Amino acid sequence: MVAPEGFDYTVRADGSVFIEHRGRPATTVRGDRAAAFLNEVELDDPQEVMARWTGNYRRGNERTAKNHPRNAHR
Repeated sequence: MVAPEGFDYTVRADGSVFIEHRGRPATTVRGDRAAAFLNEVELDDPQEVMARWTGNYRRGNERTAKNHPRNAHR
């Protein structure tokens, strides 16, 4: 699996965290969630943490799910 890349984050003056992916806004976290995010970034690989927090995290099963009959467009 390819490691996530292209993520960056900025801590704003109000304590919220703004996360970008390749220069485009991905998400903003505030309050207790922002503190939890900053703690997790310090403890783990920042790129993977940001990918998880933004929902942009590949699990390896996308192709299988796309081809499943239940997901066929009618």
